[in-house]
Amino acid sequence: MIGMRVQLGVDSLSEGIRLDRWLTDALAEQGVEASRTQVQEWIRKGLVHGNRVELRPSNPVIAAEFYVVSIPTPEPVEVQGDPVSFQVIYEDESVVVVNKPRGIVVHPAAGHERNTLVNGLVFRGVSLSYLGGALRPGVVHRIDKDTSGLLVLAKTDGAYHGLAEQFREHTMQRRYLALVHGVVPHDKGRVDGPIGRDPTNRKRMAVVERGKPAITHFAVLERFQAYTFLDLHLETGRTHQIRVHMAFIGHPVAGDPVYGPRHTLMIEGQALHAATLGFRHPENGKELCFTAPLPEDMEGLLRELRS
Repeated sequence: MIGMRVQLGVDSLSEGIRLDRWLTDALAEQGVEASRTQVQEWIRKGLVHGNRVELRPSNPVIAAEFYVVSIPTPEPVEVQGDPVSFQVIYEDESVVVVNKPRGIVVHPAAGHERNTLVNGLVFRGVSLSYLGGALRPGVVHRIDKDTSGLLVLAKTDGAYHGLAEQFREHTMQRRYLALVHGVVPHDKGRVDGPIGRDPTNRKRMAVVERGKPAITHFAVLERFQAYTFLDLHLETGRTHQIRVHMAFIGHPVAGDPVYGPRHTLMIEGQALHAATLGFRHPENGKELCFTAPLPEDMEGLLRELRS
């Protein structure tokens, strides 16, 4: 049974990439998580249609080609509860706001089936909307595993639609705190660079000509000898946006294992914290805003830099 259909177009930067590899990345950018093995199976079963009559996983894609992927309805999956440590900041009958520690994945996926934030909410008896998918109940936005801070999840279908619309319209208030390499010379700045898959490494994102529009605002809070403490505001919400934009302007986030230098501050993951989250309540329309203090590891880094 077919659950949904997704149409995807090939840009010039992707020309020559294997079809199965390109489809896996392109689907992920549309919020559809599928393994390369799954995509290969869909191609062989005729669930992928394109400009060519016969498609094989190894076919190189050509710029301006279009593909339509008929995604099967997933088998029912029950997310198991796990005793995961995190703080619930706010909860009512529609939404739940949590402060996620660094090192915790938001929802189950390949390689991280257990001990995620969603597993922890299930363990606590929190009922979540399944519009996000069987493995992503209630999830309308995410923060990276090694980023700490605030995110909101939907408990009802109405809340899911309302929050998802605010995320699409970029009306959610999302502010981050970060320690970055180097001394940022400007007190305030705006990074406007479209983000897409890195053509040289498809596991990374990068500022690319044909990427999706992405804008990050920053303000300097404190300068040190070789680092800067920043307040950042997202105008859009692309994958790894702050990490990519800061690396793009020559100030990668400290501790970032993907976009940062090898020699950095001692922290498990990037020194990035989602400190403020504001949104309109999807049911009653009330404006809500939440803040989460810096985690102890980032506070410790600041103390060291100030000493």
